[in-house]
Amino acid sequence: MSEPVPIVLAGHGPVGRAYADLVAERGRQHGLDLRVVAVRGRERQREAGEWGPLTDLPELLERTGARVFAQAVPSDGDGRAAREALQALNAGAHVVTATKSHLLTHWKELTEAADAAGRSVRVSGATGAAMPAGDLARSVLRGFDVRAVSGCVNGTATFVLDRLADGADLDGAVAEAQRAGIAEADPSNDLSGGDAATKLRLLSALLWGWDPAETRVSAEPIAPPLPAVPAGHRLRQVADAVRDEPGVVRVALSAEPEASALGALRGPEKAVRYDCGDAGQIAVSGGRSGPHGAALAMIKDTLGAVLEATTGFR
Repeated sequence: MSEPVPIVLAGHGPVGRAYADLVAERGRQHGLDLRVVAVRGRERQREAGEWGPLTDLPELLERTGARVFAQAVPSDGDGRAAREALQALNAGAHVVTATKSHLLTHWKELTEAADAAGRSVRVSGATGAAMPAGDLARSVLRGFDVRAVSGCVNGTATFVLDRLADGADLDGAVAEAQRAGIAEADPSNDLSGGDAATKLRLLSALLWGWDPAETRVSAEPIAPPLPAVPAGHRLRQVADAVRDEPGVVRVALSAEPEASALGALRGPEKAVRYDCGDAGQIAVSGGRSGPHGAALAMIKDTLGAVLEATTGFR
């Protein structure tokens, strides 16, 4: 077993708790002694098993010798996620995050801070939970001349569209998704295409270095009346970006052949496909959604950050 790898975790909701419960065990499977040494909530933090007031993050990172700062906090846009990620990088810790808000607004600053510190920022939990679409975009497809990326990256949208095709009304389909734990209490970001656009903005940034803050979005919502669908097709919410149209992400309702990677999805499943030129089309699908899937993605990213000598987002 290697030397201990101290981790400071921000967020004690379902994702954070699942991460804290699993990270040590999964680390041991790969010969790493991963330890969550402190957990930071909104107003309190736990250290050595005791809850107390929040302390200064840079001081906490220095005192604990943390090598990883893991974020599982809501994307509420209050600025704290960005501030603390930058503080962690400046303190010499890798950043692993499932939080999207600061990736959309501070990508350039995070890149510069990570490169200067020689540390990495890993974002799998923000781009598809346990589906490794972010890994393909970040490194696996490097050298494959990726020309376009498209996908069904919101499980609620796929579930709702399938229920509508079966004859349900929109309110009933959304309520069913909520009862199944697929949809949020407020599904508006899923139905509007906003969540899908966010994930494509991040994948495009990983692929081509686009700044998500400068990426323009057009999105078609899921709302009646829906477009007609030919026989042998399924209606899908498809987000896409094309390398030769820099800084543009589109989300539209599209009739996809049932035998295709996107048309074959059922329920809350997700998939992303990459047009890799001479290498052909490469698609990834599946992977668990929800808090447990996001926590596993963060664990995978923690292992990658510690074991691989990379800096920045790539």
